[in-house]
Amino acid sequence: MRVLILFAHPIETSFVAALHRLVVETLRARGHEVDDLDLYAEGFDPVMPRQTLIDYLNAPANIAEVRPYVERLRAAEALVLVFPVWYDGPPAILKGFFERVFLPGVSFRLDEHGRFLPLLLGVKRLAAVCVHGASRRQASLTGDSVRGLIKHNLGGVIAPDARFDYFAHYAMDSTTPSRRARFLARVARALGVWCGGAIGDLGVANG
Repeated sequence: MRVLILFAHPIETSFVAALHRLVVETLRARGHEVDDLDLYAEGFDPVMPRQTLIDYLNAPANIAEVRPYVERLRAAEALVLVFPVWYDGPPAILKGFFERVFLPGVSFRLDEHGRFLPLLLGVKRLAAVCVHGASRRQASLTGDSVRGLIKHNLGGVIAPDARFDYFAHYAMDSTTPSRRARFLARVARALGVWCGGAIGDLGVANG
């Protein structure tokens, strides 16, 4: 598969960066074609420009400033997001990517009756690999909003039967080396069996 990885963390020595390296290496070792998009390294600008917002519903004018990213997104058959959870959400640079690149005419369209129709139908898999400072219980008190954002918002613009996998390392603020090692192993096992069919050991959460 052609896998687009969206990675969002500015520090190369972080645990999230270690997860990113693991994801890239595991998928490449399994023969997948990996497009590794490091948002910080590429200097992606998450700020929505005034003219882009004016042209938001005007495809293709709305993609003028982000065309290379749109082309990479359209080429993908799978999406893997690797990021930390900050203030109960993804980093601003990743949220800005959703807002600036998952545009009308790119990821969805509205028909003559105002119905929402997905356009990224070539994407058959969606996965998030993330790190929460909060515990799983604390995250659940807010409805685990990050999981909902990825599953429902991004999941709503890809193939309707696409598989969604969510790998979350909770309670990073009190984690231990052994817990981190177990989480790395779970992610490696799960992505190591990615293919055209069902995934194997998910390790964390799915569905």
